Amino acid sequence: MSAPQRKPSTDVQKDASMAKQKAMIDSNFERLGNVRNSGEKVSYTFVPGNLNELVMCFDMVGNYPEINAIQNGLRKKSGGMIMEAEKWGHSEDVCTYVKSDIGMMRKGNIGPTGQPIPEPDILMLSYTGCYTFLKWFELLRHDYKCETAMLHVPYTGDNKITKSMVQYVVKQLKEEVIPKYEKVSGVKFDIDRLRENLANSARAEDDFVWVLQSAKNKPSPIDAYFGGIYYIGPIFTAFRGTELAVDYYQTLRSEIEERIRKGQGPITPEGEMKNEKYRIVTEGPPNYTSMRDFWKMFYDEGAVVVASTYTKVGGTYDFGFRHDPSRPLESLAEYCMHCYTNRNLPERTRMLESYINDYEADGLLINSIKSCNSFAAGELMMMREVEKRTGKPGAFVETDLVDPRYFSAANVKNRLESYFQMIDQKRRAGA
Repeated sequence: MSAPQRKPSTDVQKDASMAKQKAMIDSNFERLGNVRNSGEKVSYTFVPGNLNELVMCFDMVGNYPEINAIQNGLRKKSGGMIMEAEKWGHSEDVCTYVKSDIGMMRKGNIGPTGQPIPEPDILMLSYTGCYTFLKWFELLRHDYKCETAMLHVPYTGDNKITKSMVQYVVKQLKEEVIPKYEKVSGVKFDIDRLRENLANSARAEDDFVWVLQSAKNKPSPIDAYFGGIYYIGPIFTAFRGTELAVDYYQTLRSEIEERIRKGQGPITPEGEMKNEKYRIVTEGPPNYTSMRDFWKMFYDEGAVVVASTYTKVGGTYDFGFRHDPSRPLESLAEYCMHCYTNRNLPERTRMLESYINDYEADGLLINSIKSCNSFAAGELMMMREVEKRTGKPGAFVETDLVDPRYFSAANVKNRLESYFQMIDQKRRAGA
């Protein structure tokens, strides 16, 4: 007679930094929901290449459409929104962030926390490699009919950022972006205020990189993919450049230092990872609608993600970039060009290779996202090349961002189990 199956716990284990991050993100939604009373103006922009330090100079509230989609996905609200967008003619192949956002708007623009998302006073598109953003803001501009600022960021096709590329972006900041923000906000640009914000960013970035690189320890005190979603929240959104972000990353770093001292693994929703059996590098975004189930599959196998490319979508700080208050506009320009989706496939492959080697990983796992061409294009080629260069096995699973219809738990679990068996076989052959 088989033993009775234990029901999975509904209690989610969190450490203090996770709770702090959630409170910060929720506070921005509260601020957005209160603009009718506060009189604040609202700026919509995207995570990669966002200019939060600059936006704050104009006393504006930042709204991030893909963050809304992520939060709705985590709360399992995005499925109905996506279907609503499809009723309005959006294809099944369109980015599900877009459809979740459009569907939310069509259903009354009530945000993830139940508070209304106000209409934008300005749309600021910093183009950093995802062409979907262009069409997304076209749709929003058509409905909202508000001011739009377009910052064209040169693609780093040969992995070099030249002086002329920086000057090209700075010229747009001076002649296009800043004047429009001054006009919409009624606030005069103060470059000293920008410098102060950039100094805060650099301080937070130092601690953020330290946290990411702490995964080189054995056992790793963090999970750089699932746990990394929490870590990137403040620095990729409305808090980069603030004292709150500086404080958050100091708190997080202290927390991780204590875990290293005690020889502990990362905190997961199921509890502490106590038996690190596999060290994995991941490419691509996670699935948000079934994130706990996805994470638990790793937890059950003793697999820890020690590095991921997704946590670099809002800046590749671990490769040396820092915001520089002594060169404020130039620094903003360089930040945009350093975002992961603005890098070519050979450079992305080199990043993955370095992660495998530097973090002593057992292999590369690609979560290919059905509707995200910015990540999905070229991933199989990158996986084969990384396998060839490192001798470590790769694996390929397929899910989606926030569409629950495209997460097959049984299929993903089977592929993961097969992959970990492959790693075991490689180890035995090497021994």
